[in-house]
Amino acid sequence: MDNLISRRKFLEVSMVTGATILAGSKIFGAGSTSTPGTATNETFKIGGDLEVNRLGFGAMRITGEGIWGWPPDRANAVKILKRAVDLGVNLIDTADAYGPETSELLIAEALHPYPKGLVIATKGGLTRPGPSQWVPNGRPEYLKTCVDKSLKRLKLDRIDLYQLHRFDKNVPMEDSLGALKEAQQVGKIRHIGLSEVSSEEIERARKVVPIVSIQNRYNFDDRKWESALDFCEKESLGFLPWAPVGGNRGLSGSAAETVAKAHNADVYRVALAWLLQRSPVMLPIPGTQNLQHLEDNCSAAKLKLTPEEWKSIAA
Repeated sequence: MDNLISRRKFLEVSMVTGATILAGSKIFGAGSTSTPGTATNETFKIGGDLEVNRLGFGAMRITGEGIWGWPPDRANAVKILKRAVDLGVNLIDTADAYGPETSELLIAEALHPYPKGLVIATKGGLTRPGPSQWVPNGRPEYLKTCVDKSLKRLKLDRIDLYQLHRFDKNVPMEDSLGALKEAQQVGKIRHIGLSEVSSEEIERARKVVPIVSIQNRYNFDDRKWESALDFCEKESLGFLPWAPVGGNRGLSGSAAETVAKAHNADVYRVALAWLLQRSPVMLPIPGTQNLQHLEDNCSAAKLKLTPEEWKSIAA
């Protein structure tokens, strides 16, 4: 862990829970765990019925600097989204706070009418007073409005996966989740997920409404949420790691550099491959504004690390 690796320059501006996972002939189901580093399944069923390729795309950085406003090259953002789908991505993660609103609008502009099987996951519950500023708002009436506006921007009749972006310390989580439960009951939301939560918070949330996924910061260099990931694997909940290649903090680790050289790859591809092998419920969502980086990231799904390589990075 001695060499600091900054993320590419552009990043510096960056009712069912019993899902079953098929991995070859082995079946991972509720209550099961696997040996870390051995996951081989290419797909995962979110909520038991939304089958996606495990390597998705995060649409936060297709917006402007500070995740604010329109990107400097709107046509390029549209091209990135289209190319991601061409490369086999069928899980795109966004949020109403990205832009705000512009990420969702760009997704609809680029991809609507949506190809069959494309899952768009969005989030609500964070407001944006200005560039690089994020303030939680978990008031039920606000969240209900968020759902309606996301449906309109994305040109959807129902959102496949709606995630509460953050819990608001000023609002009981039960009230916030109650609003999403109501939206689910009237058909506006298919499944509900959470973001930046502990296993204890997941259990508390599940007393209000079924939870099918969580989205926490996680990469080989930042494993603060290891216990939450283990909980998700045990319960067959999808785990969407944000900042899968380090985000603005970058990544550190000479072991990863060594493995990258052995595979004639960059560290970011290795980081994504490491995540995919970490757990069968792992759904990385790397994002980019750069077409070549997108191609490189998507190729990580085909990069297989040996057990020794995986363990050297995990050490």
